[in-house]
Amino acid sequence: MNFIATAALALAMSTDAFAVAIGKGAALQRPQWREALRTGAIFGVIEGCTPLIGWALGQAAAPYVEAWDHWIAFVLLGFLGLRMLREGWLGDDEDEDDKPQSHSFWLLALTGFATSIDAMAVGVGLAFMDADILSTAGAIGFCTFMMVTLGVMLGRGLGKVAGKRAELAGGVVLIAIGSMILRQHLAGG
Repeated sequence: MNFIATAALALAMSTDAFAVAIGKGAALQRPQWREALRTGAIFGVIEGCTPLIGWALGQAAAPYVEAWDHWIAFVLLGFLGLRMLREGWLGDDEDEDDKPQSHSFWLLALTGFATSIDAMAVGVGLAFMDADILSTAGAIGFCTFMMVTLGVMLGRGLGKVAGKRAELAGGVVLIAIGSMILRQHLAGG
């Protein structure tokens, strides 16, 4: 794979995490760069590791990963989306001071994993190509780190303007991403 193909793949793999990061930033009480960098690092490391895992699974496990990856992503993203919808709906009267300062590591890790299932499937596909998996996984992880960090800070601004509506929108986005992944796989594309 050439540089342009690697960059395009890295960007494509990080877009869903970026959308989720906007909702995560909006759900926090004025997130600072430190929290944005922490969130970006968690998502970036996970998104960078999943293609390596997919690569390691390789040809032998490909039918199993491809058979279930869309269902795993759909269930995890749907669960997290419903959770965000619930929090957004029930917390409409919450003011800025009631928002948390940060998200828990485990919530971020689970969300990061849910948005990176497709990167694992890409890693399986890359196992059959003449691709440098380490540089490709590094590019995916770095791009995700950057996109998520910026998404959290963008969510900070949206949080002031949109309040809990941004969290509701983030939940809808998570459910939509999971549904699109499921639909694409069931449709064969």
